[in-house]
Amino acid sequence: MDIGVEISLYPLAERFAPLIHECIEQLTARPELKVVPGSLSTQVYGEFEQVFTAVRDAVRATLEGRAAGGGKAAFVLRILGPL
Repeated sequence: MDIGVEISLYPLAERFAPLIHECIEQLTARPELKVVPGSLSTQVYGEFEQVFTAVRDAVRATLEGRAAGGGKAAFVLRILGPL
């Protein structure tokens, strides 16, 4: 089953743009997914398991990176499906 997930990332940091771009790069590195970056959110389309695996990995990497630096981040996810 194909789905879409819209992701908004809010790093609680002064220099937030590089953190957002890094997260988007992790998602676009997955050729099996269609990733559409936007000005306020990024949309990820593909097969259910592949989308959630990619999103889980990107969220984990972002949160672990923020935790290592003593920071925090908030994610907002919206799920659309089936497509």
